[in-house]
Amino acid sequence: MRTDLAPEMGGYSVLDHVWRGRWWAPGLRAARAVAGFGKEARRQLQSPDSSKRLGSLGNQPFPGLLQPENLSRGELIDVLRASVVDQKGPLVTLNKPQGLPVTGKPGELTLFSVLPELSQSLGLGERELHVVQASEKDTSGLVLLSSCPQTASRLQKFFAHSRRSQRPTVTYWAVTDGIPATSEGKIPAALKLEHFDGVGLVVPVKSPSRKDILEGVKRTLSHFRVVATGSGCALVQLQPLTVFPNQLQVHMVLQLCPVLGDHKYSARVGTVLGQRFLLPAESTKSQRQVLDEALLRRLCLTPSQAAQMPLHLHLHCLQIPGTRPTDAPIELLAPLPSYFSRTLQHLGLRQQ
Repeated sequence: MRTDLAPEMGGYSVLDHVWRGRWWAPGLRAARAVAGFGKEARRQLQSPDSSKRLGSLGNQPFPGLLQPENLSRGELIDVLRASVVDQKGPLVTLNKPQGLPVTGKPGELTLFSVLPELSQSLGLGERELHVVQASEKDTSGLVLLSSCPQTASRLQKFFAHSRRSQRPTVTYWAVTDGIPATSEGKIPAALKLEHFDGVGLVVPVKSPSRKDILEGVKRTLSHFRVVATGSGCALVQLQPLTVFPNQLQVHMVLQLCPVLGDHKYSARVGTVLGQRFLLPAESTKSQRQVLDEALLRRLCLTPSQAAQMPLHLHLHCLQIPGTRPTDAPIELLAPLPSYFSRTLQHLGLRQQ
């Protein structure tokens, strides 16, 4: 069966199926207790060959971080099986590790490329798994899969209606370098995708014209709420109300608070005498994020380690429709990666 993927809240969704089953996902407390990718994560992380697949939970600067370039096909399937948060009826929820692409070029090792083997590994037999919802490559968090070929058209209608009514259905958590000026608000921005030296980057567009909109500029909107602050950083809840690549990263840069581990857009924020300002996006090249010495000390990182920091953006919660039209939406939750929890601990940021 051919499965069509399309962007959905900065990730991916299948646009042509319907779910008719019941679903239950572990609550937030249960998710925190795992503090890994899924219900088998701790067992997998303790296996003899786990250091090749995931960072050690010991003194590593980024414990639990996936290293995709070191994975064989079989090892990736093991990691994904260990990342299962729950499996009920036709739905399978994974907690995708950061750095794993959902799709890619033919021959590349991606989530999509191993779905047939993952179906077998989860005991689904000949039933194919299809991607309903997933975070982007550099983002960790929820992936919703379905073995039912009628899943996503109902979800498509639900998500589309939610966007039209500006009711968020996807919630991310981010740790930012800097604290937003207000504790809560909306971030509107017109964005376009441009290519610089063969690399696709998202740039903001001021006062877009009708011609700009016709040529691919999109008006985007995200809601943010500061959950906790400490050491000049913030734990921020982000809810995209539109769909665009890297939308949340760019929106936080526009707030002068780039996401930790954002080595793509953080260079657009400059500092002079302690005051932050935006540099022109078109003339600012991507570079490894540079953190000040005080923050490095709080994170117990060297500059070279900080240059390898993973993006601290996690798709934490997804709402899907209930079984009946009168049912309230159901929340699916994904626990934080270990390195994300480590950062919160070092910065004294407490989840509310």
